[in-house]
Amino acid sequence: MSRTEAPPLPEPLRVPVADSHTHLDMQDGTVEEGLARAAAVNVTTVIQVGCDVKGSRWAAETAAAHPSVYAAVALHPNEAPRIVHGDPDNWSRQGAREGGGTAALHEALAEIDALAALDHVRGVGETGLDRFRTGPEGMAAQEESFRAHIEIAKRHSKALVIHDRDAHADVLRILADAGAPERTVFHCYSGDADMARVCADAGYFMSFAGNMTFKNAQPLRDALAVAPMELVLVETDAPFLTPAPYRGRPNAPYLIPVTLRAMAAVRGVDEDTLASAIADNTARAFDY
Repeated sequence: MSRTEAPPLPEPLRVPVADSHTHLDMQDGTVEEGLARAAAVNVTTVIQVGCDVKGSRWAAETAAAHPSVYAAVALHPNEAPRIVHGDPDNWSRQGAREGGGTAALHEALAEIDALAALDHVRGVGETGLDRFRTGPEGMAAQEESFRAHIEIAKRHSKALVIHDRDAHADVLRILADAGAPERTVFHCYSGDADMARVCADAGYFMSFAGNMTFKNAQPLRDALAVAPMELVLVETDAPFLTPAPYRGRPNAPYLIPVTLRAMAAVRGVDEDTLASAIADNTARAFDY
């Protein structure tokens, strides 16, 4: 089987659910094709997530054009340091560019703020901290951007969508310090069971992706087992994190049933029960 070949459509879910985090702009085929495949397996809503100004504009336009799509807009945690310091040697593989300093960051944040005011934009994210791709020299820009996004989410009463990579303690510290928005979502939840209890106490949603199916992901399954049912979401983060047995092949919203069934097995509940809860939770998290 080719690593580039799309996995087959899974058996449809009986209860319609939402993909709480996807990147349609990075997937093969048209938006219409992607949404049709998703609808064919009863994934009837997707949250399209922006990672920079251009992608956030695209997310907002796509949500405006498709009733089954809502947008989240933001500067990704690794985008903020690139705006400030530049990327002259293209380490990010996003294209070489010059740094624009904090003035350029504030200009980009003002554009995100304007997009966040739109009705079909229901989230501010993905924002947060990433210690994996950004070193110490970029942390100040990353934290300034994160705090600004928290304020934008609160100002517009939108969900905050968090990217947390190798930065659990600092993300939780900043949320507590700045005051988290009423609805906060940990996208591609990556903590353990202890952190899941902390998130549950704070009322944060935890969105699980296809990596919870990976052999080495027992800490994620342990976290899922203790997360309150009313705070659990499911996502693809497509085209990334394709669930087993299709790991390494292209991901897309239509593969949500594969991850959801694996989650139901971990929770010891039937898939309809979990799908109903997730459908309600996603609508509550993103206020649609």
